[in-house]
Amino acid sequence: MPPLLSMTGVSKAFGHVVALAGVDLEIQPGEVIGLLGDNGAGKSTLIKILSGVYFADEGSFARDGEPVSITDPNDAMALGIATVYQDLSLVETRPVAHNIYLGREPRRWGIVLNRRKMERDATELLERLNITLPSVRVDVGVLSGGQRQAVAISRAVAQGGDILLLDEPTASLGVEQTAQVHDLVVDMKSHGSAIVLITHDLSDILDIADRIVVLRQGRLWADSPAAATTQTEVIGWITGALPSQFANGGSSNGGSSNGGSSNGGSS
Repeated sequence: MPPLLSMTGVSKAFGHVVALAGVDLEIQPGEVIGLLGDNGAGKSTLIKILSGVYFADEGSFARDGEPVSITDPNDAMALGIATVYQDLSLVETRPVAHNIYLGREPRRWGIVLNRRKMERDATELLERLNITLPSVRVDVGVLSGGQRQAVAISRAVAQGGDILLLDEPTASLGVEQTAQVHDLVVDMKSHGSAIVLITHDLSDILDIADRIVVLRQGRLWADSPAAATTQTEVIGWITGALPSQFANGGSSNGGSSNGGSSNGGSS
């Protein structure tokens, strides 16, 4: 079975600064990837390329083994790629249901907001994702940090996303709320979603991730099964105390060889 999504030889530079250099990555269905690296390692650049915010200078992409292009956010959305950034982009003064379907609210005759359908669909989605909230009618502003993350992830799923890119989802959360988000990630995995989770928190990542991918100075430094990886190794790869698993720190032997359409050109 081909990967759900693969990227091969992806590079990106900003002037003389190389943000990514020949990075390969495969994302499998029902897989949680912990994407790690120090500040400036290239994590955010990789996520923004996959989400269509940045345009890769070099490299190719494939969805289910078929060559595809990712040139803008619409391409990413059409491929089932949904990104939840740290700021969540939620409207705190609007109810949960409105936030889940923000900009895509169901309407009668294309004009009148169908509030009942929107609330019913939001409730069904939250039940399917095993997310418990006070009500889909409550304003997002009164929810806890963990509950807001759940709303943001639900919106990504409602948009058709089966590849979820989560940027530091637990960065400002307490222990209990972090556990809630981790439980949600594991539950999403059980539904077949692929999840790439950027994090600096190493405390639980080996427990919830299937693979650990480490970027260092824009290069793929390590790609290891979480079950066969220790926290000491992760820290060593992040800091460079341990050598890269790949020659010169670059392409993974497990990277896609299916090819894909070129996304050459600079942004």
